Amino acid sequence: MRLDISTTAFDFPGIALPEVWTVRYLKEEPALQDVASSARSAARSLLLDPRLKPGARVAVGVGSRGLANLATIVTEVIGVLKEAGTHPFIVPAMGSHGGATAEGQRAILAGYGITEEATGVPVAATMEVVQLGALDDGYPIYFDRNAADADCVVVINRIKHHTDFSGPIESGLCKMCAIGLGKRQGADSIHRFGADGLRHIMPEVGRRLVQAGNVVGGIAILENERGRTAQICRIPASGIGREEEQTLLDRARAIAPRLAFDEADVLVVDEMGKDISGTGMDTHVIGRVRMPSIPETEWDGPNVRMVVTLALTERTHGNAAGLHLADIVTRRLIEQTDFAVTSTNHRTSQEGGAWRGGLPIILDDAAGAARAAIGMCGKGDRSAVRFVRIRNTEDVDLLEVSAALLDEVRRRDDMEIVSGPRPLDLTAPVDSASCV
Repeated sequence: MRLDISTTAFDFPGIALPEVWTVRYLKEEPALQDVASSARSAARSLLLDPRLKPGARVAVGVGSRGLANLATIVTEVIGVLKEAGTHPFIVPAMGSHGGATAEGQRAILAGYGITEEATGVPVAATMEVVQLGALDDGYPIYFDRNAADADCVVVINRIKHHTDFSGPIESGLCKMCAIGLGKRQGADSIHRFGADGLRHIMPEVGRRLVQAGNVVGGIAILENERGRTAQICRIPASGIGREEEQTLLDRARAIAPRLAFDEADVLVVDEMGKDISGTGMDTHVIGRVRMPSIPETEWDGPNVRMVVTLALTERTHGNAAGLHLADIVTRRLIEQTDFAVTSTNHRTSQEGGAWRGGLPIILDDAAGAARAAIGMCGKGDRSAVRFVRIRNTEDVDLLEVSAALLDEVRRRDDMEIVSGPRPLDLTAPVDSASCV
């Protein structure tokens, strides 16, 4: 897509880009040392359910997030199910993602290395659903047709806080059942009630689907502050959308990625995408939610005046959902955007999509975008601008910061200076090699 836009009105030639220091945020929950073994152990505990008997056709729901070690975890779970004599197959459990097409969802999984060739089982992608009853008030419950035709269902997903709402059950196995396996109809039906629908209707739909859809349980994944696998465990059917999942959500919140600072005037995010967060950027990391029914003052996260986003990830396949969480973006990001796919996602998100589906200020290049943010952040003294740069909202352990933040960094025992000062170079990525 080529945009005919003029950026002259937003040119700030008198503003210099700051010198920056690379700093490391040291907080990290220990990661699992043997992910494959942990995945196999969790999968074997699923076999306690008598429905996973030899000959059973088992639909394994897999979502659209770019989780660490996802292909390994899925492959190991499927291996255990095959060893038990069942016949597993994979179903995309991702609502309307992938442009709300079966091929689009299959492509997302392939991008994570989850294919028939890699896993040894079919990937049965469809957007067709069946209705499996309704809630007491008549609210319909939809379910992926291929999953409904299976003898039983297993879901694999990360448990974490949601980027649209807060509640006892947020992102995880219950949401995957209600929205992921509900496909576009299920996602549409829940999202049209906005944050209240997600907070109240989604858990009830998920709990009902566990029963009506013959879900035997799930593999829950927790990731630490650096996006590394911290825990893998089985949740039985009786725990999905209930106390067991809620307990894991509490732990996930405690070890989730956070921006290292409570205040930032300019935050530059190198990349955003659906593989990173449902909203492209984690709203808890950037400190803004932009949902009509949720006051910004009540949202968890830092106070960030200006957010600049430079590009989309390759794995988001052009989906720029959450685009207007940024104040300024580059022409490159807009030209990477598939607006048909993005609009489908925003439409399905409904309340959140209405505000996040707008266009930020679009500038020609990253340097111009950063200068504009510095000029527009409300700090008359440019030397006092608290400037922070991260790769994305999952990779928050290594940051580039301006001189205005150095005193705080030096006072803290959970941060260290890695290198600097040097001129800010937005054409090169935040160097992650030194944090391995």
